[in-house]
Amino acid sequence: MALDELTEELARSAAVGDHRALGELLRRIEPDVLRHCARILPYHQDAEEAAQDTLLAVARNIGRFEGRARFSTWLHIVTANCARTTYRSLKRRAAEQTSDELPMQKPDVRRVSVIAGSRLDLLDAMEALEADKPDLAQALVLRDIVQLDYSEVAEQLKIPLGTAKSRIHQARKYVQAALGEDYR
Repeated sequence: MALDELTEELARSAAVGDHRALGELLRRIEPDVLRHCARILPYHQDAEEAAQDTLLAVARNIGRFEGRARFSTWLHIVTANCARTTYRSLKRRAAEQTSDELPMQKPDVRRVSVIAGSRLDLLDAMEALEADKPDLAQALVLRDIVQLDYSEVAEQLKIPLGTAKSRIHQARKYVQAALGEDYR
């Protein structure tokens, strides 16, 4: 989600109440948001749901964007949070559906996103990391989910390259420990 300077300017204008800038901002970021959600949620409909939630969250919370960091960094975090929330919601819906059905039946994969167990564990580990060490989580999301290179992570977070690499390494160790030996 490498956003250009015009998008950054639109975000600053929208943050101070420019409704026209907000509309244009949402239009410009929508394809990138959907692409980012699709990296986390494998089913297109699930990714679309998360993308719509993200755009709604941006529209509702743009006033909280203070411009201290780049808008793209703020957007990465909002997008990842919305995708994780959608994922948890899908998990809950799938569990409710299977408990209402006969014990031998499995959810219909065409109707509901079947959550891969390891992927859920990963999201739970990421959530724990974010609660415990948000700076590490931010760096890991930018590197491993958004797939920015190390120098771009450093630039987005406005930290030295070595610090970015260190945070990513520490975050990976944290997540690996949370996942247990099966993922080593």
